[in-house]
Amino acid sequence: MARTCSQKECCRFDVRKKLSGMNLSEQAVEKIIEMLIAGKFIDDKRFIRSFINDKLHFNKWGRIKIEASLRQKHVPKELIDEVFSEFSSSDLNEPLQPLLEKKIKTITAGSEYERNGKLIRYALGRGFPISEILRCMKRMNLDNIPD
Repeated sequence: MARTCSQKECCRFDVRKKLSGMNLSEQAVEKIIEMLIAGKFIDDKRFIRSFINDKLHFNKWGRIKIEASLRQKHVPKELIDEVFSEFSSSDLNEPLQPLLEKKIKTITAGSEYERNGKLIRYALGRGFPISEILRCMKRMNLDNIPD
């Protein structure tokens, strides 16, 4: 497990899941996790920081989707909020404008209302807040955008 954790960032949940698949006792799993934490192979803050950075830059996800993914990995909400505070709102919303500009070229819609609805649903699915989506759409000079 130390080799696995040294090759990529892992959280406690990932390691516990992998060790549980090896049919180890719960005490053995806990002891291994404690040793990995003591050896700095597992660091939840470092994992969260890396996860957020990767999802922002490679997957073009928004904060909401990233938080949901981290909660699925049973990462404490306090740690998530603490690490997110290190990122500015412009960093978190940077991928939105290019995503919308790329998506609008592929949308087929009968009206501006339908096109805007499809754009909004797409961006919401990527995890961006509605306020930022609407602000970005206004910067793109799209018509009939709700306030």
